[in-house]
Amino acid sequence: MSDPLHYFHSASGPVALALPFDYSQAIQDWASLRSAMLRQVPLEFSPDEWAYLVSFLHPDNLLQPFLSNFGTALEKAPTRISRLYRPRGPIAIWLPNNVSLLGPLGLILLSLCGQPIRMKLGSSAQDLASAFLSYAKAKLPSGALRDYLGSQVTTDRFSRNDPRQAELSQQAQVRLVFGSDQAAAAIDQLPHPLESQGFAFVDRQSEAWLEPAALSEQVLDTLIKVFAIYGQAGCTSPRRVILLDATMAEARQLRDQLLNRWPKRIQTKPAMHSASATLMALHWARALGWDAQATQNNGAMLACGDYGLPSIQAPMALSIQPASKLQALAGLPANIQTLGHALTQPEHPDWLHLLANSQVRRFVPLAQMHHFTSFWDGEEFWRHCFTPMEVRQ
Repeated sequence: MSDPLHYFHSASGPVALALPFDYSQAIQDWASLRSAMLRQVPLEFSPDEWAYLVSFLHPDNLLQPFLSNFGTALEKAPTRISRLYRPRGPIAIWLPNNVSLLGPLGLILLSLCGQPIRMKLGSSAQDLASAFLSYAKAKLPSGALRDYLGSQVTTDRFSRNDPRQAELSQQAQVRLVFGSDQAAAAIDQLPHPLESQGFAFVDRQSEAWLEPAALSEQVLDTLIKVFAIYGQAGCTSPRRVILLDATMAEARQLRDQLLNRWPKRIQTKPAMHSASATLMALHWARALGWDAQATQNNGAMLACGDYGLPSIQAPMALSIQPASKLQALAGLPANIQTLGHALTQPEHPDWLHLLANSQVRRFVPLAQMHHFTSFWDGEEFWRHCFTPMEVRQ
């Protein structure tokens, strides 16, 4: 039996999408997990991670890749189509060591492509991908999506020199690599099909740009949340807060407000090695000229300083610096990824003009810094899981 066809109206006219299941039913099935997920958090996940997954499974969020890549859904087949999109083939994902939630997120998003998925786990990462896969297979209603996850999705953990690395690459029509520059370069050298698609999401840094007039208790709590979940390990976590067109006094005031609110938002006690690393970062930052303070229980270090001070490389170190917009633009790291913003007028055209002269990949509200989508690091990787065929009728 041929794959079901789904129809959309795109900018180029009506298009058809071939999938081995009904995508709208798959979205409903994923969304059906949310009520059960709200009742209990599995031991493998933190409450914040689990809450993020519940939010990610909202049907509007899962529908968005289809609408943004193919256009408006059509209820019936059009008389003519301009393109037919069909699954490209097996998908291979190399997951990083530092952001374990990428496993479940990638699993959910790529499952909607209806193609075999093989996930290579980070060598030292917590295996949230397998944990969520097991949870989903146990909780999903019987049907196409559960059958697909049971037979078409696998997870593996093996070393860099294992022969399965080459096998994984050779079998994949789409290769997604999350990790260091060196790891991505090594995987790119592995044998792979000539017409396969490869995407490397490598070492990136992110910042938060805030305006004093846009600060509120909600913004402060959001900043704490987006930083604390991964610290500097996450490519979408802010390593630095830029307080735009502000004074050092305003930067210190922001730092002190964060210190005051931190115990209310982060109630888990840090591990001993993490607290020790924070104390070391505190002393190092002060030696470099930073006005640095530690949060309760040494969970994190927050430091204010002039824009030209050397950066602080530590797992839970967050710097806060006042700067003009032009200073902030000129000082962006070469591997900048996300700018999380809290601005009075983020929709003003001046921001687009400013960012047009940068290498920024994402400009999003502060709360969406970690929000994984089908368009990532400037790459429409999800759409490339399908091959377009030109159709003239």
